[in-house]
Amino acid sequence: MRSVVVVPTFYEAENIVDLLRAVRRAAPDTDVLVVDDDSPDGTGRLAGEVGAELGGVEVLHRTRKEGLGAAYRHGFRVALDGGYDVVAQMDADLSHDPEVLPRLLDALRDGAEVAVGSRYVPGGSILNWTWFRRGLSRWGNGYARWMLRLSVRDATSAFRAYRAEVLEQIDIDGTRANGYLFQIETAYRLSAAGARVRELPITFVDRVAGQSKMAVVRTMVETELRVTWWGLSLRAPRISSAFRRTSGGRYLAGRVAPMPLPPARAGDAVRDQGS
Repeated sequence: MRSVVVVPTFYEAENIVDLLRAVRRAAPDTDVLVVDDDSPDGTGRLAGEVGAELGGVEVLHRTRKEGLGAAYRHGFRVALDGGYDVVAQMDADLSHDPEVLPRLLDALRDGAEVAVGSRYVPGGSILNWTWFRRGLSRWGNGYARWMLRLSVRDATSAFRAYRAEVLEQIDIDGTRANGYLFQIETAYRLSAAGARVRELPITFVDRVAGQSKMAVVRTMVETELRVTWWGLSLRAPRISSAFRRTSGGRYLAGRVAPMPLPPARAGDAVRDQGS
């Protein structure tokens, strides 16, 4: 299977060289597609330089910062148009261990359609987070899983591998969310489509170099508000439809991405949750 890993970047000059070298060591036959949102610190230039040395690395130089979801959509589309059989994704800040990447790819060879590096299956863990952030993440994932009937325990994990056909099936180009909500929207589409998902335990390590771009509390509040709106649309469509016709509903609908439509899927599907 031809495979590529999509890595969105913004202000990752301190990490990108080490990451690319580590990915090449761990998965020498997997290409890398760096999607850089015009990082002022030269991340895109550094990626291009080390990529020319390593081979199998392409850098998409975007002209402005449009957000995580937009970068992933761009990178996924380039990968799909490039004829890859498997498209993976991972963060650029070394929070995801490149040594796990071959395990995700092997899970697809064994029959899964999606493999997720999960912090919330047996054996998964998080290092260097405060108890407060751990609690927020666990609660947020549990809430999203319940509200949206997700088949994925770690819905916000950005360490994943997909069969190319499942990305086309869920209409990855039609996703609307940006930021970290993109992972939840994608998890919802996969769950609604009945994709065969396997979650593998990982140890998530908070970044040690560079600066996080996420305001944790604000991001969590915004994400849960949108998940709540989507969940109400899913669970009580008549009520949510009536609310949309009110002034408050029109205001909210203008600020919150609509509930993504469940993709159609022929036949029954098996959901594989395991470690």
